[in-house]
Amino acid sequence: MFSFSCGTLNLNLTLALFALVCCPGSGEKAFKVHVRPKKLMVKPKGSLEVNCSTTCNQPEMGGLETPLNKTVLAQQTQWKHYLISDISQDTVFQCHFTCSGEQVSASFNVSVYQPPTQVILTLQPTWVAVGKSFTIECRVPAVEPLDSLTLFLFRGNETLHSQTFGKGAPALQEATATFSSTAHREDRHRNFSCLAVLDLLSRGGDIFHKHSEPQMLKIYEPVPDSQMVIIVTVVSVLLFLFVSSILLCFIFSQHWRQRRTGTYGVRAAWRRLPQAFWAQQA
Repeated sequence: MFSFSCGTLNLNLTLALFALVCCPGSGEKAFKVHVRPKKLMVKPKGSLEVNCSTTCNQPEMGGLETPLNKTVLAQQTQWKHYLISDISQDTVFQCHFTCSGEQVSASFNVSVYQPPTQVILTLQPTWVAVGKSFTIECRVPAVEPLDSLTLFLFRGNETLHSQTFGKGAPALQEATATFSSTAHREDRHRNFSCLAVLDLLSRGGDIFHKHSEPQMLKIYEPVPDSQMVIIVTVVSVLLFLFVSSILLCFIFSQHWRQRRTGTYGVRAAWRRLPQAFWAQQA
């Protein structure tokens, strides 16, 4: 009798365990919520379409949670298709459905991007001597997200510098990369340029490239100190001769004028002499 009771107890425990494993939640079946597409990119103030769906055959309710403007474009029992408008910053949305009193949700991220439309390269100074330093500056206004941007500075086909940007930078700000280099004789025949690359593949987007207009340096050979002394001396001598010639011309002109004025005075006195003689006779 005791052995029979133990056998019955073991059978009941086995059946109860099987019921717990195969039929959890008092007969309710698990269900899932899906979002399509999973990775979304949009330009500032742009719009996008999102589809929320569930594996539950007869969901009690479902929808999309967002503070932005949304419009239901189409729907069926197990899915809803939305249009979300006026997206100005990175946002997290949620699709949710309720089935047999249980609610399941799925989150998805929407990233706002602005590809580079202008790349400005500046060389300072543009006229530089061989062996002297100069600065290359590349600016890209109004681009985001900055953590997906890389700026490359080139001398010909040679990469001089590359710069990335961390997360947390303000949106739509100007990205800048600078690099200091030394001028070489060969640089007078090389173009300097900047390339901006916005890589959005990890966010479900594309890769955007934008080049700057090429710039060239004006390279000149520095003058040795001995030659500089000779040049300064020659220029000083020429300047002295020029000033001296001006002074001599002025002196001679004054002397010539005085001589002319004196001759005219003698002639005038000679002409007045007869008049004075006849005046005495009278």
